[in-house]
Amino acid sequence: FSPVFKYCGKKNNRTKEIIILLILLLPFVFQRHTRKNVSCIFSWTLTGNCWELQEIQQMIRESSVRTNKGSAIFSGFRALGLYSNHLAHMLRFHKKHREFYVLTAVGQCFHAYNVKKLGIVAVSNALPEDISSLAADRMLVYAAYGKLISAFAKNKEVVHTYTGHQADVHLLLPFGDHLISVDKDNAVIIWDVESEDTYLQISYDKASFEVSYALLMDSECTATSITLKVCVYTTPAVDVVGVGLASGRIIIHNIRFDETLMKFQQDWGPVTALSFRTDGHPIMASGSPIGHIGLWDLEEKKLVSQMWDAHTTAIAGLTFLQNEPYGFVLFVWIFDVAGGDGRLLRHRTGHSAPPTKIQHNDQSGINILSAGQDGTLQSFSTVHERFNKSLGHGTLNKTRAKKKGVTHDTAKLPAITTFASETARQSDWDGIIACHRGFLVTTTWNYQKGSIGAHKLEPELWSYVVQAVDITSCGNFAVIALSSGHIDVYNMQSGFHRGHFGKDKAHAGPVRGVSVDALNQLTVSVGADRLLKIWRFKSKELLHTHSLPAAPASSLLHRDSGMLAIALDDFTVHILDMETRRAVRRFSGHRGQINDMTFSPDGRWLITASMDCAIRTWDLPSGSLVDCFLVDAAAVSLSMSPTGNFLTSSHVDGLGIYLWSNSTLCSMVSLRPLPADYEPTVIMLPGTCPSKDTEEEEVLDADSSEMLEYISPAQLDEHLVTLSLLPDSRWKNLLHLDIIKKKNKPKEPPKLPKAAPFFIPTIPGLVPHQVVNLGVLAQKSTFYLQLENALDNNSYEEPVKLLRELGPSAIETELRALSPDMGGEVRVMQSFLKMISSILQSKRDFDLAQAYLALFLKLHLRFIADQPELMEEAESVSAHLEETWMSMQTLLNQNICLLSYIKSALL
Repeated sequence: FSPVFKYCGKKNNRTKEIIILLILLLPFVFQRHTRKNVSCIFSWTLTGNCWELQEIQQMIRESSVRTNKGSAIFSGFRALGLYSNHLAHMLRFHKKHREFYVLTAVGQCFHAYNVKKLGIVAVSNALPEDISSLAADRMLVYAAYGKLISAFAKNKEVVHTYTGHQADVHLLLPFGDHLISVDKDNAVIIWDVESEDTYLQISYDKASFEVSYALLMDSECTATSITLKVCVYTTPAVDVVGVGLASGRIIIHNIRFDETLMKFQQDWGPVTALSFRTDGHPIMASGSPIGHIGLWDLEEKKLVSQMWDAHTTAIAGLTFLQNEPYGFVLFVWIFDVAGGDGRLLRHRTGHSAPPTKIQHNDQSGINILSAGQDGTLQSFSTVHERFNKSLGHGTLNKTRAKKKGVTHDTAKLPAITTFASETARQSDWDGIIACHRGFLVTTTWNYQKGSIGAHKLEPELWSYVVQAVDITSCGNFAVIALSSGHIDVYNMQSGFHRGHFGKDKAHAGPVRGVSVDALNQLTVSVGADRLLKIWRFKSKELLHTHSLPAAPASSLLHRDSGMLAIALDDFTVHILDMETRRAVRRFSGHRGQINDMTFSPDGRWLITASMDCAIRTWDLPSGSLVDCFLVDAAAVSLSMSPTGNFLTSSHVDGLGIYLWSNSTLCSMVSLRPLPADYEPTVIMLPGTCPSKDTEEEEVLDADSSEMLEYISPAQLDEHLVTLSLLPDSRWKNLLHLDIIKKKNKPKEPPKLPKAAPFFIPTIPGLVPHQVVNLGVLAQKSTFYLQLENALDNNSYEEPVKLLRELGPSAIETELRALSPDMGGEVRVMQSFLKMISSILQSKRDFDLAQAYLALFLKLHLRFIADQPELMEEAESVSAHLEETWMSMQTLLNQNICLLSYIKSALL
């Protein structure tokens, strides 16, 4: 399609040039090159006897490249499943709310939770680096990162920054109006909190000892531990501290008299945390690296209870609430049972090892299933964390696992590598099927019960493993693909085997992907033998075979559109149309193994993630790359929500699940094919942000290809006709007010008010009005006065603006008042006709001019015919109307001709 198009027609002598913005009429993009698309605005210009289509402005230049913007589609929203890291938590008490709050460090920010419901109440702004130490007082929260320290107000905003350390800070201790910080070079600095000035600085010889802990005593003296790998905690007794050693020994020591009061020995390794009850019970709790908690009686000087496997990982912090029998380690335990043991009251847990596979569970897009390397299957809610739940750890013997626990279960299964879910029959039986690393057994899971299911599906083959699974859309059958090349079908309700594909086996090598279509008619599989095969699901017969240019790594079927995405080992993606059984698209550009793929709900986009740390969005209709950005850690799994509002990702060595909001749902985003040499930029994961630059932000180049949000002016062009955009009820009913009033007429006349004097008559209406004849005191309306003034200054903007604000009844009243019978004048009626002519000449508010003129003629047509001045002005208005209508008809005919040509011609 040439950029210049000619249409020959008759020349209009009155029109010299007419501009048509085709971008408002035709939603298409002209292609000039095979790799670049150009979206332009065009004009029609009358030249001789032909109309030429000419390009007048390029909104997206071919030579410019999007820079410094990252992703045009996705922006970081938040992270799920992250609650704390290896740093100990901080406890605060809010006097006004009378409630305890706990702070936990999570990467580059910290979270605040209320202890009552353990719900998150605040997330701080992110720092440039990971937090290395966290502390809090009554007003501020202090976080150390690198050599800097930031003070946060209201758990969110940075209000102070302290600079001066020459090494990384690893200890913080606030007291009063000062803050103590210690770095890894044994430099201790005391800061004035408000002024950010250094109050005192002390340096210790690192060769002699290392400062490992700082403690503020109740007697207002500060004790500093100088022994390596020591935990020091205060006790309810004044001047008495508890010291936990790396050897597992716990020492209760009086600092004032330098006297050891008692000693304990923990057999589970180093002491990682200590805490003391303050509700009258002399109990001390100690944490260990393997997750056990020991409870020690300080009066009897013995171990009174053990809480085995309180955590699956090391305990970083232990805290008893002040004067309450509650212990907090991001698990809230209440100590109200006999023997001093604690029972779990509330908890917030995520994966203890990076997730391997994530997938949205239902069409609401609220719940996200996640399988981690820790062997658990969990569900995370995007609405609130209280809806999160863990489905548990995979095991071959569910009963034995309940008795012995996960830690001591000898039949537990390794991590889940992939799974499939279907909610159609999840209320009747299991709706999730999962395969485990290196295992032939496939497990089923029940989402509603929140536990592993009833069946263990195990094909009668040995020394092979399951590599791919799928569940039919009806939820009745599960398809299991093996590394041997076999594909078996099982019933999800009974767990019985229901057949296999192929006479012997489906593929000559391992099956890398298997999918069933939406109607349970076809099954498609890809194997390491470089073959794609389409089977009839019911009869298991082979229908079609397609050769692939390389061995496939995985496949993904979008059931609604019938598009199958196949990731190959040569880092390319092929799209197969299940209806035509032909490869319709090929995408290349990744520089590493493709880890996962996901379709947008409408099937228009395919989003891929690979080991090159890139996340790419491919547009299937145009067959081009429309978005690409990089992340710090490669994404191992992707899932697009069924509602299309979020993209979910999990990453290498990351414990969190990250949400990316879809910007195209709430703002105008210009999507165009990216050039082959496009260099993506790195985007921080949600919850992180780049470090602040001291220099001013760079001003974007004027030649940037980003399409700015377009704000339409009041008049696109003086040659175009513009409507008022007022509601139809404001002008369409002007000619039918008499009918409306007749319909709204009350059934009976209103009664006279009792208090009205007998000599003052009333007029009928919904609200009684007393009639008082003011005579010469009657005042002219604002609209009437503006029409009079317009005769002198020839400016009709004010009366038109006033009419736009009036309702239909008020407009009729104003136009009736223009007649001499109602106190008006002929010259004012003439001014009204001049106002209509000015509206037509400006080509704005065209619909209002038609409505006002029609009502005016309906009310005063006979009077106008008897007045020569008004007849002359009416003829002028008629001429303007004819000219405007002819111009509009010409524009409409030209566009109809162009659209007819585009619909019929072969472009």
